[in-house]
Amino acid sequence: MQQLNLPKYNLRLKRKDDVIYIFDSIRKKYLVLTPEEWVRQNFIQYLIIDKSYPSSYFSIEKGIKVSNTQKRVDIAVYNKSREIEILVECKAPEVKITQKSFDQIARYNLTLNSKYLIVTNGITHYYAKMDLDKEKYIFLKDIPEYIR
Repeated sequence: MQQLNLPKYNLRLKRKDDVIYIFDSIRKKYLVLTPEEWVRQNFIQYLIIDKSYPSSYFSIEKGIKVSNTQKRVDIAVYNKSREIEILVECKAPEVKITQKSFDQIARYNLTLNSKYLIVTNGITHYYAKMDLDKEKYIFLKDIPEYIR
């Protein structure tokens, strides 16, 4: 798989019948390794290892309803109060991140009220802090570390 703009992590891979699988440490199972899954699994490790978010606070591909349509959030990270703190939208490395990509996660957040939004393709990462009172987001250089 393509080298990402993230630290290198020791991810578990296995091959079966010419298909490569990657182990999801949150869901505790192997998944077919797609470019988007590669980004998702690396970004999960980034949040756990480099930003110190507890793995027990994660939900992967969380189902939500947006305008009576069922959608899924790639990564949701909760806080101590069990409120969603971070939403992450992952794209494959070859997918260019556009305003449309960011609008997608912002629409999801109308329902979820997360404090932080992240859109990443593994190469480029966009971080934003929500100002829910003013209904706008402020772009950041990075996501803050988890504070215990």
